[in-house]
This record gives sequence, C-alpha cells and structure tokens, in this order.
Amino acid sequence: MKTWGVLLFCAMLAACATAPVVTPPTEQLFRDQLFVLPSERIGADDVFALSDDMKRYVNEIAGQSRNRGPQQALIDALYDKSQLRLDYDAEVTRNAAQTFAARAGNCLSLVIMTAALAKELGLPVRYQRVLVDDAWSRSGDMYFASSHVNLTLGVGHIGDRVLDGQTAPMTIDFLEPDGVRGRRMRVVGENTIVAMYMNNRSVESLARARVDDAYWWARAAIGSDPKFLSSYNTLGLIYRHHGNLQQAEQVLSHVLELEPGNTQVMSNLALVLNDEGRVAEAKFLTHKLEQLQPYPPFYFFNLGLAAMRDGDYKTAKIMFTKEVDRDAYYHEFHFWLAAAHFALGEISEARTHLTVAIENSTTRGEHELYAAKLDRIRSYRTQ
Repeated sequence: MKTWGVLLFCAMLAACATAPVVTPPTEQLFRDQLFVLPSERIGADDVFALSDDMKRYVNEIAGQSRNRGPQQALIDALYDKSQLRLDYDAEVTRNAAQTFAARAGNCLSLVIMTAALAKELGLPVRYQRVLVDDAWSRSGDMYFASSHVNLTLGVGHIGDRVLDGQTAPMTIDFLEPDGVRGRRMRVVGENTIVAMYMNNRSVESLARARVDDAYWWARAAIGSDPKFLSSYNTLGLIYRHHGNLQQAEQVLSHVLELEPGNTQVMSNLALVLNDEGRVAEAKFLTHKLEQLQPYPPFYFFNLGLAAMRDGDYKTAKIMFTKEVDRDAYYHEFHFWLAAAHFALGEISEARTHLTVAIENSTTRGEHELYAAKLDRIRSYRTQ
C-alpha cells in the first residue's frame, strides 16, 4: 500500500482485513465502460495451472516418494539447493507456472507454486496468513504494505489417528525460521489466495501506469473474494488515477463503512476529497489519521530524503536511523543510511549498512545496485 499525504496506499500479498459476516455488494462499484479491455488473459483458472514442465517434475517427485512419501519428497525438492534452486524475488507476482519457470517469486508466488505441485501429488493443502506486522516498501509515490503467507501440507480430516513423519501436517514457509517462529497464523481459503494474487497483479499494473489492466485485475480479485477488502482499496486508487473521483470516493467510503479504523483507506479517501476540492472534509480525515497514526510508514524516511537534498547529512542519518529502528530489515532504509554515513565520512558504518541492504534486497536489480555501491566504497577505502 502506498502513500500518505501525497502518497497512495496499496495492499499486497496477504494484507487482508477481517470483514463483517455480510458479503458486501460489489456490482454497483464497477464501471467497466470506463476502461479498455485488458491486454492479457485474467482468469482464476490460470493461477494454479501446471505447465508441462511442472507435470514432468511432479512425475519425478512421485518416483522419489516411494521411499520417503510424497510430502517429504516435495519438501526435499523445495529446500534442496541441488533441485529446484528457488530464489526470492519480489519484483513481480507470478502464477504457479511462471514461478516454476523462473525458479523465483515472492512469498505468495512460491506458496501458489508449491500448492499446485502438492495438489498434483494428491496432497491436501491449507493456506495461512502469518500475523506479523506489515512490511512496507515503495515505488515512486506509492507505498506498499505486504503481509506474509505460508501453507501446510497433509492437512485432512485427521480424527484420532496418530500420524507418522510422512503423513503429519508440515508447514512450508519461505521466510527464515526466526521470522515466523512463534507467530500466530490465520487460515485463509484458496479463494482469498487467488484474490491476493489478483490484487498484487493489479497493484503492480498500476505502478507501471497500466491503469486499464489494473482495473480488470482488481475487479477479478473482488470477484474471487468479496470480503478481501484490500482489493477495494486498490480499485479506489485505480479510479483516482483514471480521473474518476466520484467512483473512487464511492469505493473507499464503502470500505470505511465496513472498517472505520482502516488508516490506509482513510488516507486515500482524504486524497480524493482534496482532489474534489472538498478541502475541509479532507483536513478532517487527515486530522483523524494523525491521531490514529502520528508517524505513518516512511515518515522519518521522507524527512531524511529532504535533509539529504539540503546537504544536512547529520539530520538525514538521524531520520534514517529512526526508520531502521522501526523496520530493521527494509533494504532501502539501510541503503540511504549508508549514503548518509558515507557523506559524513563514516566509511565503516556505510559499508555495514550497505551489506545489510544487499542481504535484504528483494529483487535482482536492487541486489546488483547495492553490490556495485559497496564495491565503490571498498575501492574508496583502498584509495
């Protein structure tokens, strides 16, 4: 999710909210006639569909499962670097076949691919949202909140049976164990996983200025799970970007009726009201936001960037440090903190934070950028 004030908040991955029991109406919120048809196929059937390569791989796993069982054989394939060799890559959300072909994906993509393989092996699966604080990232003027999902294999009607090591449920997670150990999890249905995937695709399309595609992905996400309210927030942002302020207000107000304390939606609605010239109403919402969340995501980061532009590197270092204190592993905070240290001549500290940025980068492009900067700092130190 993105944007506070001048920013836009979009929800990605498992960033779902608990909606009332009553299913919210949806058709009245859509305006298909305002958008060109999508440039790509959008269908729930494609999310878990297996490619021919995946089917061949499942046959290999099935052959290995005679001794270890299908569950253990799949787990070995996922975690053994000599087999699938999976990489974490948050640049784009992929469906099962795309993730398998790339051997890379974000946590949602990797969960979808694993579920597709597991179901082909005849293993029941269960999806969970891990109840951790949302991780924030940004792209341009948009800020994204990403939650985390995992899945459990071998979940069925167990009853009173004693399960052995081959049949007992086992959770697959693509985060480091310390990141999820002891965390509570909420079970979500496969329709919600599909909605999360489609909402991600919508947000990614919007970030790339493909507004028409973004609309159809958000529409499909709402169709998959009308209670996954993050998709409505995305739809509201799409209408705003498309210049349909009345429709944006309608969608965002609808979500606030269901979740009056949703600060992301509240922020976006304040932007829409301001765009409509309803400044007093926008200020009222902004004041309410400041009470609920006095220091929103990226608040100190943006102050740090402003200080960097002014050449006030000491203040910048203080502001970036405050963000690192709130999110210890977000790569961009460490990158800019390294830049402030470097500008102050604190080379060792700059190198330390750049190393952390590299270790926590989520795309290959970020990794290469930070690694190049670190090489330059090492070169500078040598000279």
